[in-house]
Amino acid sequence: MKYIDEFRDPQKAQAVLQQIKKFSRKLDRSAQNPLKIMEVCGGHTHSIFKYGLETILPDNIELVHGPGCPVCVMPRGRLDDAIALAEMPNVIFTTYGDAMRVPGTKKSLLEAKADGADIRMVYSPLDALQIAKENPQQEVIFFGLGFETTAPSTALTILQAEREKVPNFSVFSNHVLVVPALQALLDNGELQLDGFIGPGHVSMVIGTEPYQFICDRYQKPVVVSGFEPLDILQSVWMLLQQMVSHRVEVENQYQRIVKPQGNPVAIDAMEKVFVPRESFEWRGLGEIPQSGFQLADAYSHFDAEVKFAVPHYQSQDHKACQCGKILQGILKPTDCKVFGTACTPSNPLGACMVSSEGACAAYYKYHRLSAAS
Repeated sequence: MKYIDEFRDPQKAQAVLQQIKKFSRKLDRSAQNPLKIMEVCGGHTHSIFKYGLETILPDNIELVHGPGCPVCVMPRGRLDDAIALAEMPNVIFTTYGDAMRVPGTKKSLLEAKADGADIRMVYSPLDALQIAKENPQQEVIFFGLGFETTAPSTALTILQAEREKVPNFSVFSNHVLVVPALQALLDNGELQLDGFIGPGHVSMVIGTEPYQFICDRYQKPVVVSGFEPLDILQSVWMLLQQMVSHRVEVENQYQRIVKPQGNPVAIDAMEKVFVPRESFEWRGLGEIPQSGFQLADAYSHFDAEVKFAVPHYQSQDHKACQCGKILQGILKPTDCKVFGTACTPSNPLGACMVSSEGACAAYYKYHRLSAAS
């Protein structure tokens, strides 16, 4: 298929759905004890609700929403640290738009900007580097966040800053790694998962091979998926085919984009610039070893945590917010008492309601509409 509407063809979707129903009847699962499939990526969660896929699947298949939204998994303390950096004198703080409205302990970056901090939204780290070149008398900090999807662009920007010798540019790195997070979920006895819809964007960079441990060590199948409705339905079908035939493999539904070995140029840039942190805190998942990137020693002169005094706040989430359990797939957004009442997209209490990839935002935007129709 070449065109996007082909991936949304209702007749083809119905044909795949019939196959899913056929295979679901062969599973020893009921609506009371459903098969639990986690879609890791927040982009999948939004597609699932945008196209109503969850409502058309058989009752004995449950989709569980994972920690694949990079803004959502960032702990509140790191956001408070970012605000502290942004409020330093002679600093221009740059960030992606999704991070602007996430509530910190006392304020968001957007509120810090209203209070006078020079905080600017950018579309790429190269924009931040350009600001640094245009403002040589000021320090420009880029708030680097995201999985392996965005880490290569940060790495390539640092390499460019090194080549162009831009001394007033630095990165506050909050880049995180998907594989350690998946291992932490699989080691969580509270959450019993049967398979994974693997993240398409991250896999575009790292390939499919890093997920093999899920099959070897935990005996769970993985299908890396695209983001269109037919992509996701086909991925569910592929997972069911594996389960019915007692296979446990990593399969690639998103072959038009994802290669088994990933993107060597992107991987090379990450390996040059970053090294894994000994440990990194995730919202809802706690400390996970080797799960975050920091700048390698050779590039530490671009590391905001080396150049500046970062407070390293340890801040608790809002007491009423259930983002932590939602990110682990233990609760659905609608299980949270403040969902859609005290917590809405216009007044978010937690990151899951703010980010465009957050599960709560997806439920609020699409689930309510489908329920009302």
